[in-house]
Amino acid sequence: MRLSLRQWTVVAVIVLLFVLVVPIAWTGIESWNTTDDYRIPYGLSEDYWQYQRFVGATANGSRKKILAIGDSVIWGEYVTPDETLSQHLNQLAGRERFANGGANGTHPLALEGLVRYYARDVRDASVLLHCNLLWMSSPERDLSSTKELSFNHPRLVPQLYPRIPCYRATINERLGIVVDRGSTFRSWVHHLRIAYFDSQSIPDWTLEHPLENPLGQVTLKLPGPKNLPHSEPVAWTARPMKPQDIPWVPLDKSLQWQAFQRTVRLLYSRGNRLYVVINPFNEHMLAPASEKRYRLLKGDAESWLQAEDVPYDAPPVLPSAEYADASHPLSAGYARLARRLLEQESFQDWLVEE
Repeated sequence: MRLSLRQWTVVAVIVLLFVLVVPIAWTGIESWNTTDDYRIPYGLSEDYWQYQRFVGATANGSRKKILAIGDSVIWGEYVTPDETLSQHLNQLAGRERFANGGANGTHPLALEGLVRYYARDVRDASVLLHCNLLWMSSPERDLSSTKELSFNHPRLVPQLYPRIPCYRATINERLGIVVDRGSTFRSWVHHLRIAYFDSQSIPDWTLEHPLENPLGQVTLKLPGPKNLPHSEPVAWTARPMKPQDIPWVPLDKSLQWQAFQRTVRLLYSRGNRLYVVINPFNEHMLAPASEKRYRLLKGDAESWLQAEDVPYDAPPVLPSAEYADASHPLSAGYARLARRLLEQESFQDWLVEE
């Protein structure tokens, strides 16, 4: 069958309307559990379309809240949804004022991409931004190592500039990711794959399930967060962990720190109000020389925040029994951090202005 120019125009219009309208309409027909202690389910950690939907509704919806943004420390790796930092803050404040915008595995280079491309609707909002110096603890975590490495959220990191030495994706893969970032439709398709097809494309899924109807998979109901910790909530002292001589990467040479700085400036450029919390690293597990290097690094981070006039808090180290590992608190640690924050004059002033 040959189509005329007019018929091709009609086809193009129909396809264009589908691409533009369906992702928008989908938000009205797909249900998801929006409880006060909601956090992105672990299985949807790479579903950036859903993250965009959640933070946009949280920052601008009728129940607008202060959005806590950060990695798995904010998300709550070793605690239930109602034991995270945001929920402890809500409990102490006596009302639901904070929302958990943490995303598991988002090191600063990934968090920058998440904010830049999938949190565009977070504007003129109040943001509690988490800074985890763990990501500067070694060239491997900093992603400045020249050895090829696999790492979390490669689709979020800079694809062309600045260069990440350990990231070896092909130019075709990089350009495909760049295109995806600018296409709501492609992000929505990626959402369908993760939410309903085990992160597979529909053709690949049908090969493994030849007798099943793919449409039957699309239930229009997203899984809610499980009311369980993702990892066993045991103190680090009960694990086979010994004091470590962590090298640390100086901030002036750190790719992750540069990404954190860009994220701060990006959020400010969108009219947001920021308060930064520097995560208290588990210094109990550091060898003396490493502890000394860490404190110098933390001091440099504080100096930059002061120079940029960014309100912040740098809580002291928690009791050893309140850490699950190098940087994740247990529930008691989150409770202590929440009390500490609400006692800080700078945080109180920031909340009053909110």
